[in-house]
Amino acid sequence: MRESTRAQVAAARRVVVKVGSSSLTTGGGDLDTAKVAALVDALAAARHAGREVVLVSSGAIAAGLAPLGLRTRPRDLATQQAAASVGQGLLVEQYAQRFAAHGITVGQVLLTVEDVTLQSRYRDAYRTAAKLLELGVLPVVNENDTVATKEIRFGDNDRLAALVAHLVHADALVLLSDVPALYTAHPDTPGAERVTDVADPTRLVGVDVSRRGSAVGTGGMVTKIEAARIATSAGIPTLLTSAASVAGALAGEDVGTAFAATGKRRPTRLLWLAHVSDAQGRLVLDAGAVRAVTQRKASLLPAGVTAVVGAFSAGDPVDLVDPDGAVVARGLVSYDASDLPGMIGQRTGALGDELGAQYARVVVHRDALVVL
Repeated sequence: MRESTRAQVAAARRVVVKVGSSSLTTGGGDLDTAKVAALVDALAAARHAGREVVLVSSGAIAAGLAPLGLRTRPRDLATQQAAASVGQGLLVEQYAQRFAAHGITVGQVLLTVEDVTLQSRYRDAYRTAAKLLELGVLPVVNENDTVATKEIRFGDNDRLAALVAHLVHADALVLLSDVPALYTAHPDTPGAERVTDVADPTRLVGVDVSRRGSAVGTGGMVTKIEAARIATSAGIPTLLTSAASVAGALAGEDVGTAFAATGKRRPTRLLWLAHVSDAQGRLVLDAGAVRAVTQRKASLLPAGVTAVVGAFSAGDPVDLVDPDGAVVARGLVSYDASDLPGMIGQRTGALGDELGAQYARVVVHRDALVVL
């Protein structure tokens, strides 16, 4: 029998643990040192048991609110960046002191979207994380909020954690929230039941996703389900539970909601393409091309394209849509948008004879394409 998801999490040698701002702060939004200490104690126990732990921690902006005299999370980007600048040092100082009491050294790793989307920077990020783990250091990862702009940010640390789990080749992902699990209705509703196991996050129905996170957080149940989808599609079992249950989660106890791995590890470029990239345009496909791309895993040829929408350049991500406009795949296009209209419906061989060898290419190669 296939090993249960909780057993896989318990057996994971390298695990990524993500904790949200709401799980680290007081009701007033200040950093709660008791909550930080409890989390550190649980993760230190896992480390001393011989496991490698990577902590993806929110809380930098929240930690900076009180020193700046702010009551709630600021809405404008500049003030958010200022709060993160002040709070990041305070947050890491808390972790450093608490883990040092257990004989564990921490290392701060600040990432932007480009660090996991640009191949050269991805390699650098991986090498840094791998070396920290090799040296026995516990990496504390956060988005670099002090420089991330609206256009180049993850948006929430749940998605960042799923991508980091792939980056460091983690065996499991644990998402910690202020809610102990997914439920069939709001947890305060009479009769609400815990969803113990999810076989496929993409087919999840009958659950409550109304919880949007606290005043100092950015995530909610929707972002956690999306993170689970990203991780499990890359072969990484995922467990969602409360910060108070982190020790039980790492031990494989019946806590939270377990998401079974649905896929296998894929090239990082394809993970980015599916979950991080923003499509710069659309290619409308005929029915035959849709079947070729989605069922036969074939490249997209000019003959299968019926329309081009948007302004994009060769190498940009574009959505591939069926005749009804539904997105079926995303890929890196081989041509500029201005080149494609004259190629629609033509065979690659004929294009090569007419326009030159540089036009005898596929529109989107199958190795640069993900079915959605």
